[in-house]
Amino acid sequence: MNHKVALNFADGKTLFFPVQGNELLLDAALRNGINIPLDCREGVCATCMGRCESGSYAMDYVDEEALSPRDLQQRKILACQTRVKSDASFYFDFDSSLCSAAQSSDVQAVVSAVEQVSPSTAILHLDASADPRQLDFLPGQYARLQIPGSDARRSYSFANRPNEQNALQFLIRLLPDGAMSNYLRDRCQVGDTIRFEAPLGAFYLRHVEKPLVLVAGGTGLSAFLGMLDDIAERGGCGHPVHLYYGVRQAADLCELARIEGYAERIPGFRFTPVISDDGPQWTGKRGFIPEHFDATDLGEQPFDMYLCGPPPMVESVKSWLDAQPFDHGRLYFEKFTESNS
Repeated sequence: MNHKVALNFADGKTLFFPVQGNELLLDAALRNGINIPLDCREGVCATCMGRCESGSYAMDYVDEEALSPRDLQQRKILACQTRVKSDASFYFDFDSSLCSAAQSSDVQAVVSAVEQVSPSTAILHLDASADPRQLDFLPGQYARLQIPGSDARRSYSFANRPNEQNALQFLIRLLPDGAMSNYLRDRCQVGDTIRFEAPLGAFYLRHVEKPLVLVAGGTGLSAFLGMLDDIAERGGCGHPVHLYYGVRQAADLCELARIEGYAERIPGFRFTPVISDDGPQWTGKRGFIPEHFDATDLGEQPFDMYLCGPPPMVESVKSWLDAQPFDHGRLYFEKFTESNS
């Protein structure tokens, strides 16, 4: 049985390939043209060391000089000795260029729709079905889009899961004066060609083994829409999922019907919107997201927290976690700086 494997590198590139039953990770990578640095191939030199970020695996042999007991506890692996037992992802702390590997693809798509989902946010729908390949990416990753009529590029998280039709969505904040914002408002037409580079980024949904806490700030929601689409398509993940979504004003909340739909498709799904600055008409949670975390609930069992939003929000959540007495929560985060132009 084949397993799907993702290799993530320090330069943010991700490469995908299948691993056959009982095949070594290194052999599968080489068979697919990915030349992971190596030397001895005997589990001694640690040249091919990486870390398993999700999935199951077994190693044939590891010399104690190559990986310490602590390394093994941290799920560090040697590609030459690793046999993959499920779909999995591995991280290597060097650039993909060292592997003589193909870089992320340059893809051409056409605009199929622009949907304004709040006064400050739009969803750009792209159709990349003309590409003969199915675009592969991990839910949570992003693409770098070239704005038509200019050399400017902007990065946006995929707001949906991969699909055979290569139908793509991107949640985009509409700035008063920005290159992408002005294009979407002033001259974007259905049928326009947009080129983009993808997949990029090391923020993605790992194999779910614990309850999930998803924390989105503003258009950071985009990455989580892709993750939740993936979980919903699978009929759930076997663990509770709690989405926190923070914006400045109630009018900035978007895709609420889509989010509410996850409750019907994902067992144990909960949703908490939080508004930081709004009038008396808002009757829900106010303030900042960490103020509404339940320390007692989070302290009862291990959890994985995914965090995507502006740097101040990311730092506030990290500070809250650092101040807690428990240390069994694993944090994955991506903080973005929204372009001002």
